[in-house]
Amino acid sequence: MKRRSFLAGLALCPICAGTALAQDAPMGPSWGYEGAGGPEHWGSLEKAYEACAIGAQQSPVNLQGAVRAEATGPLLGWKPASFKVVNNGHTIQLDVEGDAGGVLMNGKPYALRQFHFHAPSEHAIDGQRTAMEAHFVHVGEDGKLLVIGVFLVPGEANDAFSTLMAAAPKKQGSEALKQPMDPSALLPKKRALYRYEGSLTTPPCAEVVDWNIYAAPVSVDAQDIEAFRAIFPMNARPLQAMNRRFLLQMQ
Repeated sequence: MKRRSFLAGLALCPICAGTALAQDAPMGPSWGYEGAGGPEHWGSLEKAYEACAIGAQQSPVNLQGAVRAEATGPLLGWKPASFKVVNNGHTIQLDVEGDAGGVLMNGKPYALRQFHFHAPSEHAIDGQRTAMEAHFVHVGEDGKLLVIGVFLVPGEANDAFSTLMAAAPKKQGSEALKQPMDPSALLPKKRALYRYEGSLTTPPCAEVVDWNIYAAPVSVDAQDIEAFRAIFPMNARPLQAMNRRFLLQMQ
């Protein structure tokens, strides 16, 4: 009953869970990716983090055994906007300054609020992780989240990623980008994707996320990947059990 009542509370207050926006600076006890504050201990650090330990729809997951679906993914309506580059102690995150557009999913609008990065990738395809993963976090009017995931691999330079990494603070703090950025520059040309219902990948691990992850990766300069790793050597949560959830694959 404890698990059921706790998760029901999160479902009744999606805006409470959504305020974390997947990577905002923590308000509770210190957490991280190793030691006493590592992922295996998140659920016991604070009552608000219990979903990290007892949730049945946690993220990230291994993207394997997907069911092909004829449905379409999110309809993107992003646009160039001003962003603030933030080192929040857990990742490099770009906060929208103004209006960056959003997406439509099944007729429901979600606004793009921020995007951030993990190294290595948090999700895996057939057990294989890539060098990095970007998470584009969108919020609906009801506070629920839709996150678009993009795998990043070393290769040809990506100007947008190079620009943001050049501005990324090496210590906690923020820096405004000098020019507006089009977040679409970090999307793959092929838009086949995986979709499943899951959670934030950081505390409080609230299970309020509609995950949409592109199968094709985006190439970025290997030096830019190393620049991120120099700040955050590893900031990826271990893979979580899929349990009885459906994993869909869309073209």
